[in-house]
Amino acid sequence: MRALVIDDSRAMRTFLRQLLTKHDFEVDEAGDGLEAQERVRQHGPFDIAFVDWNMPRCNGHEFVVAVRNEPRWNDLKLIMATTETEADQIIKALDAGADEYLMKPFDEASVVDKLRLLGVHTR
Repeated sequence: MRALVIDDSRAMRTFLRQLLTKHDFEVDEAGDGLEAQERVRQHGPFDIAFVDWNMPRCNGHEFVVAVRNEPRWNDLKLIMATTETEADQIIKALDAGADEYLMKPFDEASVVDKLRLLGVHTR
């Protein structure tokens, strides 16, 4: 399985990379939504992406919209992983095409639960 971790926080990218690698994912990273779109174009397909909301240049919501506007990326599962906890933000992300919503801070069990909900098998 291939995962893309999109977050402007290096610490969060490292945490998710280590966690996902432990569960046999091949992991790539991007620091914002524009870089992530480029990664998807050049290094895809990915099975799943963890997307932070608040990032420079292109935020997570904009990334989700861009991905869902590209039919060739329809199979990419998107988990919005963010500190945004307002109900309106959750609805906005899901309406844009995010498959799941994960609120920071989270732990390994929460990530594994979301992956299982999406039918993504983990070790």
